[in-house]
Amino acid sequence: MSNIIKIAVVLALLPCVTLSGCRQRAAATRPVEAPAAAPTVSEAQQAVNRGNILASQGLDKIALAEFERAIAINPRLTTAYVGMGEIHKKSGDYAQAERAYGKAAEVEPQNFGVQYNHGLMLQLLDRVAEAVRAYIRALQIKPNDFDANLNLATAYLQLNEPGAALPYAQRAVSLNPNHGPARVNLGAVYTALTDHESAVVEYQQAAELMELTPQLLLNLADALGKAGRYAEMQNTLEELIRLNPSPVAYERLATAHFRQRRYDEALANFRRALELDANYYPALNGVGVSMLNRYLLSNKQDIEALREGISALRRSLQIERRQPAVVDLLARYS
Repeated sequence: MSNIIKIAVVLALLPCVTLSGCRQRAAATRPVEAPAAAPTVSEAQQAVNRGNILASQGLDKIALAEFERAIAINPRLTTAYVGMGEIHKKSGDYAQAERAYGKAAEVEPQNFGVQYNHGLMLQLLDRVAEAVRAYIRALQIKPNDFDANLNLATAYLQLNEPGAALPYAQRAVSLNPNHGPARVNLGAVYTALTDHESAVVEYQQAAELMELTPQLLLNLADALGKAGRYAEMQNTLEELIRLNPSPVAYERLATAHFRQRRYDEALANFRRALELDANYYPALNGVGVSMLNRYLLSNKQDIEALREGISALRRSLQIERRQPAVVDLLARYS
């Protein structure tokens, strides 16, 4: 942990005083007992130093014992808690790491590093509201830290508070404009705020800065669709399918085709999605709507299309019952 402030404790001996009524000679000749030796900070720091060396060698169990020894000598030695936190974080024991960083934050509340790491551990433990408070404390110390701004924005998104996330996501991008994941994060905030054009800009910027991933392409395609840019949505999804064909990708591509009134292509891609996953209910909904649309376009003459559409929607409801729009469609056409 960089920039960890070491706390020094100065031990002072009280001066010897002569009590009233005592004879001077007796005071001069009586032996003075030395006070009991107290543990010194240097002993505690030596234990921390040994722990750091052992940890760097991968001897984590022995290193933890040294950090515990340092804390027993001086319970307010921040570096000992930090050493323990780093070992537990590295091993994936986030609960123990959170306790260590939390204690360090209590001892030294103005230490940015311990506040930030405490927030990170809380976030990894899904204690998101507590993580938000820790990140805010960290940013009060160091307002322009990139990671703290980025993680705080992500935490607010986890809490479904995109309005609160926005200034931190924007600041993270301004601090590191070439960081692709920060652009993705800002795009997600804009999407949650229904500012889809701004989301498209951020996802496109991210696509130029980082390796294309299926999730990035899917996010971009969804934002393009919500912005009404269906041809671009289609192109993005075709690229996604070349990279990683999936039921989701085919269902979204079918939706792009449907929005462009390319109904046969839409139905074909809804069916391709179901070939990959027969229980992917959004694709069943797509088939259902496509067949109901075919029924309507036939001036309600294609009864077989009506039956197939109703059957697909019913099957979708068997998989996921919480679909009021599908319930409404069945009520209208059954």
